[in-house]
Amino acid sequence: MTPSSIRILVVDDFEPFRQFVRSTLQNHLGLLTIIEASDGMEAIELAQALQPDLILLDIGLPKLSGIDAARRIRELSPQSKILFVSQESSVDVVQGAFSAGASGYVVKMDAGSELPTAVKGVLRGARFVGSRFAGHYFAGASGVATPGSARDNGVFAPRQRQNLETSHRHEAGFYSDDAGLLDGFTQFIGAAMKAGTAVIVVATESHRDRLLPRLQAHGLDIGAAIEQGRYISLDAADTLSTFMVNDQPDPVRFSKVAGDLIVGAAKAAKGERPRVAACGECAPLLWAQGNAEAAVRLEHLWDGIAKTYHVDVFCGYTLGSVQGGIESQIFQRICAAHSAVHSR
Repeated sequence: MTPSSIRILVVDDFEPFRQFVRSTLQNHLGLLTIIEASDGMEAIELAQALQPDLILLDIGLPKLSGIDAARRIRELSPQSKILFVSQESSVDVVQGAFSAGASGYVVKMDAGSELPTAVKGVLRGARFVGSRFAGHYFAGASGVATPGSARDNGVFAPRQRQNLETSHRHEAGFYSDDAGLLDGFTQFIGAAMKAGTAVIVVATESHRDRLLPRLQAHGLDIGAAIEQGRYISLDAADTLSTFMVNDQPDPVRFSKVAGDLIVGAAKAAKGERPRVAACGECAPLLWAQGNAEAAVRLEHLWDGIAKTYHVDVFCGYTLGSVQGGIESQIFQRICAAHSAVHSR
């Protein structure tokens, strides 16, 4: 799909914001056909008539709310992807947007930094959730959330084959600097550990060291979690060395390494259904070293782990350290390997 062939419907009752969206998209994506609407009913009519590739939809619209309009649009223009761009930042409202059929959600305050990435991701078929919602999972229109893991006598086990097609959580965060990356990791780890989930962190030494005081400031007793085996911290380069063969990740070795880590962490997780979350930067490290193809392959392997096990996976990238940035084909392939993408 070339930029000149993409049709986007922008729905917002505030004309200056529509102009901002038009300018942002044309500056970042090139020539696009952009149509505008100012209320929910007009959005439905234009969606039915024009069948746009993407609809950017506000929630607080005149005549009909954006969420109600989205439900109707899904019936009349099922191929149109919907990306909400709203000032609403309530988790419940965001869940309502995804339940209505959205493929992404951006808060207006973050649109300047997140909108181009969100649009590119959603047009490729990925889900996009704004960075301020890192650590939250939003079920889609089917209402299917991440399913519980299969268990046998309390031992963590892969999901059964019939469950592999259900939604899974393998997300990527793209940040402008290390501070943003560490904020993203802190939010992800904090939300997981407060829910009783065991966490595996695979990152550089400097990032692991700087994470500890942030997590403690987040109200987490990391010392106790380490003793209990609920917080496992590993060096990214050392971990890569355990499964890389001829500068590429070996699928068999990777599955063994990841599987052993997950089973071990799950034994320390709390609750009747032990859960594990993993975050890190192995693939980002490979891309930063110039081995982009290996980074893409590794992300696909992690996606397989996320599908096979009841595991939440979060991959953190610092854009300044990778080659080509968000305009590169590698960036697009990395995004496509994830179930959702964040940017800040």
